[in-house]
Amino acid sequence: MDLAPVFDQLAQSIREIPRSGLLLAAFAAMVLGVLGSFVARRNLALGRAMRFGSTLTLIAVLGLVVLQLSRLDPRFAIAVPQFGFPEQVVEGTETRVPLHVDGHYWLEAEVNGHRAAFLVDTGATLTAVSEQTAQAAGLEALDSSVPVRLQTANGTVAAHMTNIEEMRFGNVAARGLDAVIAPGLGDTNVIGMNLLNRMASVRIEANELILTPNNPQPPLETQE
Repeated sequence: MDLAPVFDQLAQSIREIPRSGLLLAAFAAMVLGVLGSFVARRNLALGRAMRFGSTLTLIAVLGLVVLQLSRLDPRFAIAVPQFGFPEQVVEGTETRVPLHVDGHYWLEAEVNGHRAAFLVDTGATLTAVSEQTAQAAGLEALDSSVPVRLQTANGTVAAHMTNIEEMRFGNVAARGLDAVIAPGLGDTNVIGMNLLNRMASVRIEANELILTPNNPQPPLETQE
């Protein structure tokens, strides 16, 4: 049996640990738990404290994973309550969006005057809206469009091209924006690179997403 592929995969997994905060925290918690078992043989109180800390950390990591899945998979929407978003603010010519507790950046935006929450996804080529948002914003599939195949948590689904007359958030206004209506997203809406590429700059500093439009608009007030 050739074990080389197995060891290669193990080495790759180990190299990925420092790049994932949650994975690193889980690994550290497990190490702490093992050390606590050894320490308990000489100092029972300290050993128990270490194992208790390990357990709490693993529970916290699990909770954050569930929060992330609840945002990206509609099957978790009933099981996990929806948390409010950090307040996005306009400073000078920039719109600043704090990192959410689930590890993603979320925007409160207006689509043709309809308010909706959007996940910012630099891995998405196109902006996507759920069927619910499309209906509320009066978006319709383009008659001449060819269905687009999207990979979602529920498998591959067909999506249809549409065009957003105006989308606004912070001091950003995008007009005539191509998008897809994606039934497989559940209630999730996604801002893709076709919108981000319209910005003068997009950067992340100190867990803040900073968007600078080419033509800043009067700030769009967020709802309480």
